[in-house]
Amino acid sequence: MLPEISRSMLKNALVLGLFAVVTVGGVTLIQQATAGRIEAAARAAQVRALGEILPPGSYDNDLLDASMSLQDPLLGGRGAQPAYRAYKDGQPSAVILQATAPDGYSGAIELLVGIRTDGQVAGVRVLKHRETPGLGDKIELAKSAWIHSFAGKSLNNPDESGWAVKKDRGDFDQFAGATITPRAVVKAVHNALLYFQAHRASLLGLPETQP
Repeated sequence: MLPEISRSMLKNALVLGLFAVVTVGGVTLIQQATAGRIEAAARAAQVRALGEILPPGSYDNDLLDASMSLQDPLLGGRGAQPAYRAYKDGQPSAVILQATAPDGYSGAIELLVGIRTDGQVAGVRVLKHRETPGLGDKIELAKSAWIHSFAGKSLNNPDESGWAVKKDRGDFDQFAGATITPRAVVKAVHNALLYFQAHRASLLGLPETQP
């Protein structure tokens, strides 16, 4: 009786082991088959997001292949954040910085800030936020056109005092019932411009000017 039970247990163990090997192998094959498609889809989504910042024809390179990693308090993130350099006919035309507004109403707000070589804002888009639906989420282009108010702005237009919401005597509108969110975004975009001004040559891949 005992040998028969042992043989039965061994048989069951072998069957279970074979099943585990087949299952793991199947999962691995599926992951390998879909990894390429997932990566391609993620890359396409990044390209679309970046493409919303710069107008068509303003650059002719692959922005993802011209990326760099930056870390600075002015960019607001806790760690390194990506930036993307745009070229037109071999010459730098703009840079897109990823910046974080850490002081949103419901937490950090992640942004893309496009800046032309002359220091003007090409465009701003929100990557991620947790702001209140119907109030703070108006920073999304899908909810309002408010984010377009940054286009064409620079450190000189408006001046430093103008880089604030109107409630704080600045030039930018706030939302009814939600001032903290736009205030945080305005500050983050202004800080991104300050960072660009301080690091313009390296961001655009230009030679540093001699003192």
